[in-house]
Amino acid sequence: HVHLCALFSLSHLTDNLQTHTMEGSIIPNTFEHIFDHIALSSAKDRYLVHASFFEIYNEEIRDLLTAGKSQHNSLELRESTDAGVYVQGLTSTVVKSASEIDDVLQNGNKNRSVGSTLMNSQSSRSHSIFSIVVECCSTDEHNNEHIRVGKLNLVDLAGSERQSKTGATGERLKEATKINLSLSALGNVISALVDGKAKHIPYRDSKLTRILQDSLGGNTKTVMLANAGPADCNADESLSTLRYANRAKNIKNKPV
Repeated sequence: HVHLCALFSLSHLTDNLQTHTMEGSIIPNTFEHIFDHIALSSAKDRYLVHASFFEIYNEEIRDLLTAGKSQHNSLELRESTDAGVYVQGLTSTVVKSASEIDDVLQNGNKNRSVGSTLMNSQSSRSHSIFSIVVECCSTDEHNNEHIRVGKLNLVDLAGSERQSKTGATGERLKEATKINLSLSALGNVISALVDGKAKHIPYRDSKLTRILQDSLGGNTKTVMLANAGPADCNADESLSTLRYANRAKNIKNKPV
């Protein structure tokens, strides 16, 4: 049995609200919950936990767990009957405790693409996906083994940007354009799924939607966290974030 879950953190602001939500609360609590559950499990259950961490920067997939310049090598998407859509050659690290998996997160964060804009000196210039796979082998009373697999995608979406506010030029402007295009593609997929009458769901319009195809319209339990700011100057962005999340809320997945 394979169980799929996904959690998105979204904000149309550029002050890293969504990143703070994920890394300051959601992700650490997720780590603790996984390994607390394993510690309390039956002696007949054996677990294997591994993690991967990558970003989508300018529509290129980069492995954040590869040290040195090789992290900038663009990885390719592949698809198979068994695995679905996956990133070929992505590093997968086995972890045995909450502290070990946190080390994986921190090491990957050192390689994330960030840049300075007028609104944020450490603005995320990419979407990031931290994936955790938990495999459990259980033995029943007849000594038969049963394998269960769970996968959790923790998705930190870069905020959409208005050039008039961020003052982005050159490379920063190119990054912002790619971020906005991928968020637009995600919005189009969400709209098509909610519509229910659409004959075609445009998953292939971006790397982000292709990778998260099962999370958006498959058999995955999916949660989207909308991060809004209290400042008057960000009212339009906060409203846009809430509308975006409200559309996503209307998607009807069939988790198993």
